[in-house]
Amino acid sequence: MSNTKAKTAARKKRHMSVRKKIRGTAERPRLNVFRSAKHIYAQLIDDNAGETLAAASTMEPALNIENGGNKEAARQIGATIAQRATEKGHETVVFDRGGFVYHGRVQELADAARENGLKF
Repeated sequence: MSNTKAKTAARKKRHMSVRKKIRGTAERPRLNVFRSAKHIYAQLIDDNAGETLAAASTMEPALNIENGGNKEAARQIGATIAQRATEKGHETVVFDRGGFVYHGRVQELADAARENGLKF
């Protein structure tokens, strides 16, 4: 197994370990974060209904983010997902770091979401 595949498999294993313990509901959706080398994505998910309530990513042309793989971009996505969540009436969420270490871009996204009104 190559190093990249081993790292991905280990992350998925960590993610499944976290997912056993947390669930998103309609009242308190799950804020899921995924990061790649070039972009970062965030979704609000209601696991009971199996639907995405809101989403934000650095791929969106409307946000006009030049480099999606840095902390500044993660901060913008955190603020955007918080704004979209409060517009839909969701103030409290369950944070799902997606098996990633709570550090760097993942932490910046979470901090920006908290600063813009989300509680978790």
